[in-house]
Amino acid sequence: MPEKLIGSAIFGQSGGPTAVINASAYGVIKTALEAEEITKVYGAAYGIKGVLADQLYVMDEEDPEELRLLLNTPSSELGSCRYKIKDPEVDDTDYKRILEIFKKYNVRYFFYNGGNDSMDTCNKISRYMESVGYPCRVIGVPKTVDNDLFGTDHCPGFGSAAKLIATTCMEISKDTRVYDNGVINVVEIMGRHAGWLAASAQLATAYGAGPDLVYLPETDFDMEKFLSDIDRVYREKGKVLIAVSEGIHYADGTFVSEAQTSATDGFGHVQLGGLAAMLADKIRQHTDAKVRGIELSLLQRCAAHIASQTDIDEAFGAGQEAVRQAVNGETGKMIAFEREYIDGKYHCRYAAIPLTAVANVEKKIPAEWINAEENGLTQEFIDYVRPLVQGRPDYPMLDDAMPRYANLRKVLANQNG
Repeated sequence: MPEKLIGSAIFGQSGGPTAVINASAYGVIKTALEAEEITKVYGAAYGIKGVLADQLYVMDEEDPEELRLLLNTPSSELGSCRYKIKDPEVDDTDYKRILEIFKKYNVRYFFYNGGNDSMDTCNKISRYMESVGYPCRVIGVPKTVDNDLFGTDHCPGFGSAAKLIATTCMEISKDTRVYDNGVINVVEIMGRHAGWLAASAQLATAYGAGPDLVYLPETDFDMEKFLSDIDRVYREKGKVLIAVSEGIHYADGTFVSEAQTSATDGFGHVQLGGLAAMLADKIRQHTDAKVRGIELSLLQRCAAHIASQTDIDEAFGAGQEAVRQAVNGETGKMIAFEREYIDGKYHCRYAAIPLTAVANVEKKIPAEWINAEENGLTQEFIDYVRPLVQGRPDYPMLDDAMPRYANLRKVLANQNG
């Protein structure tokens, strides 16, 4: 039996939001509030920045019903950040401050909800607390619409984003075929280095109305071949719908998008955009068709109205499992998903894997799931993603018209903070 560790817990959210990240928050908060080992539960305002600034919300003082509404509330309700802390061996300033806050509130459990960079932060904090001999169990809760976390079959947030993208592409496909004149539409989808989101557009095609062509950053982009692919489909159908990942690149590694900005986030990632408009202009010069570029942008990560119930349930379960693992003695781990089929039916099992195996490693689409022409996906990918988009949530409504989202009090532990 692990040694019982008594103390408070901090939960924080980091990186880009998703439609279900708050379901994970609810999983952690609810389970922590019910755990006898955890004396107080705090939510960090704006992720690790809130810890550094001593801006912690007292989750014990929230209305349980408002907390329950987190299950269907999009975005990061406690606030997020993109803040990179240095390696403790290089600069331990932030870590000393984090330790100071942990001691102030007797924090013995730290849960951080995010993607690749967040797991890096989580791993560094875990290492530091161990190095200074401060007992604190650190667990990462996975999150990313990009679905690129290593060591897990899939990530909370991806299923809902995939469902939104596939559904939207089905609707755009219908619109593409309204008139009897030639139409070509290009849909730009999130994904810098991994094309899971753009690939999910292929699910719409599998259901009978989706993109004719899909291009991913897992393969090198060739503009001449791209235009040739369009010519072929246009001759056959007189209409073309194309899905492209924002991170498609040429053989030399440079992004196709000409709208790269000089700005980067806190982890040095280049901000991309304008790809659909740029490709639309190229196609317009090449054909006599009516061409339109469409950028889904933030809609991909905040559309809770069309979330996957499977995604919600698994996100909540990941939060629950994080607390259970920590209370049972685990630390320096991330909750991972393992896929299994029982009597032919999809099931998700939870596991805890070392943060060291996850941090800063990107999972990309297997090469065998991309077709030989590198402009679409195989049935293996469809079989992979289909279970993740299942289920329609029955979310609370205001006057049967608009969704009712959580409205937390956000009482600060340090009222002078």
